[in-house]
Amino acid sequence: MRRQIRHLVAALFLVVAAVLPAAAQDLASFEKNLTVHKLKNGLTVLIYRRPVAPVFSFFTYVDVGAAQEVPGITGLAHMFEHMAFKGTSVIGTKDFAAEKAALAKVDAAYHAYDAERLKPAGPDVAKLDGLKKSLKEAQEAADQFIEKNEFSKIVDRAGGVGMNASTSSDQTVYFYSLPANKVELWAYLESSRFLDPVFREFYKERDVVMEERRLRTESTPNGRLFEQFSATAFIAHTYKQPVVGYMSDLLSFTREDAEAFYRRYYVPANITVAIVGDVKPEEVIPIVDTYFGRIPAGPKPEPLRTIEPVQTAEKSVMLSDPSQPVYMEGYHRPDDSSADDPVYDVIDDVLSSGRTARLYRDLVRDKKIAANAGVLNGFPGSKYPTLIAVRALPTPGHTNAEVQAAIREQLERLKTEPLTDDELKMVKTRAKAGLIRGLANNSGIAAQLAITQARKGDWRDIFLYVDRLDKVTKEDVMRVANATFMAQNRTVGTIENVDAAKAGK
Repeated sequence: MRRQIRHLVAALFLVVAAVLPAAAQDLASFEKNLTVHKLKNGLTVLIYRRPVAPVFSFFTYVDVGAAQEVPGITGLAHMFEHMAFKGTSVIGTKDFAAEKAALAKVDAAYHAYDAERLKPAGPDVAKLDGLKKSLKEAQEAADQFIEKNEFSKIVDRAGGVGMNASTSSDQTVYFYSLPANKVELWAYLESSRFLDPVFREFYKERDVVMEERRLRTESTPNGRLFEQFSATAFIAHTYKQPVVGYMSDLLSFTREDAEAFYRRYYVPANITVAIVGDVKPEEVIPIVDTYFGRIPAGPKPEPLRTIEPVQTAEKSVMLSDPSQPVYMEGYHRPDDSSADDPVYDVIDDVLSSGRTARLYRDLVRDKKIAANAGVLNGFPGSKYPTLIAVRALPTPGHTNAEVQAAIREQLERLKTEPLTDDELKMVKTRAKAGLIRGLANNSGIAAQLAITQARKGDWRDIFLYVDRLDKVTKEDVMRVANATFMAQNRTVGTIENVDAAKAGK
């Protein structure tokens, strides 16, 4: 998403610049069609009128992700994302009064089961089986009152498309598109799921998330490597925690834990919404005030206190697995509010953007020691001090050691040799011209507006970023490379093929 957003930003700048001569005028032109409205409860809404077709897209940004979780409840940000589609006391139920009573019985049955499961001396197996059966029966009784997937069905019937959500270390987001005459329906639905969510099917959905973890992390070598790599690179900051959560936490956190998490972080002051399409601000604002204004105000959660200590020694983690070898190494870098953020984007582009990139030409095309090679800039997030990492897959007959040597050679070049004029020009041209087709997509613009407003405090940073990138020099690249690509700042993660290792003995 980070790179797509950068390209979209550049595309916005380029196309407007083709019409008006100066950046300030470009910004003024864009600003004419954009309205920022802050509700009394603290929620921020951006409305960008773009009457290309009778449709609109929205993007809801909630300033909470896995980084806000603490030990014991990892995975809750992602879990609530699932719950946000389960409906409300009006949507998704056949008889909420009866369902509410049934859900209380599910809670009681679960707590009885969990208390037996966690007994220090170990559970009574027969009693545990009985309590598990009681929990299942309580869940089945509650299920009788559920109107399955009603939230999604309402959106589908109204002509909605692209309904989805996503949770990362930095954020949780929700989005879809609707016909322009469905703004009021959207405002009712989107505000209701944050005003009045019902945590129905909670423990069943928790099982779904557990299976997701098994499939994406525990059953895949790359998933295991990413988790171990993050846990090794970060010793204090919550970026070390997986977004999906640890299995022990998924087995243990409760509906009450999820509700407490929701009440703390899903407050209006922590939510930014962007609407883009054939919409008129003077018509949208009263609707937004009516529906989103229902959500009670609350204080914006305190920022994280923990800062990752400066790394003073090289670290490494190696996984033995009968799979293709994988090599990655990462270096600590500042967050994306740093003045050097555009410099890291230039480094990313020079090393890994397309078939002219240095890593591709050297490791893949010329030496043929890697099937692919690229950069993860801002891994696992970018809101807090993070990592810039390089990852490559050795080709058959070649090793992680060969890939490592080639990567280190390219990083040393950045430290000792200035970029060529053509390289720097190409980076800046790509940054301004990339993904122009994104301008035809309301949802892409909505995402950029909401993210930038929430993270930077002003959507205008969309344009200011391009100016900052234009000012990056060869000297900046060498300075940042020398400050970053040091052994003591490095974490290495590898997957070594155990069969190959045995063959080499």
